[in-house]
Amino acid sequence: MAEEILMYRKRLIPEECVPLKNDRILFFDGNTLITSWKALKPRCDLTCGNSLYLLSDGIKISRFYGPAGRFLYWYCDIIDAQVSPDGKTWVFTDLLADVKIYSDGSIRVVDLDELADAYESGILSRKLLLCALRRLDRLLNAVYDRSFERISAVLTKAPYLPDFS
Repeated sequence: MAEEILMYRKRLIPEECVPLKNDRILFFDGNTLITSWKALKPRCDLTCGNSLYLLSDGIKISRFYGPAGRFLYWYCDIIDAQVSPDGKTWVFTDLLADVKIYSDGSIRVVDLDELADAYESGILSRKLLLCALRRLDRLLNAVYDRSFERISAVLTKAPYLPDFS
């Protein structure tokens, strides 16, 4: 089933919906999705990574790697997942609020201004704004109480490491 799934990332700012053609599905059980990927737009500092989608929680946890497989940081997206009636097409809408977690334990919450702008301009509904804020709160609480380490540990273990070739 996993090999039949088409995945898309939908952004609100800037508005776009792109196929995640470089993503390889490694695990899918209906609620948890693990992928390995190469950067859509390769950069000198970010080459690939792997992601853990917790679909019922609306959170995507990614492990970002630089050249030669050097771990950079965790990048967590607040998302909304929509699936087609046949279950073969998934659209992951980025709800803008993101959290970066560095190896030294420092945390940076980013793009809250975009979240406010999207709501203010009518791009984001009140329902999705509140959903995003609640999901962000749950994610931050998981980071603070250290349950994030247990949840994200699956991405640091084989066979979920990305292919660096």
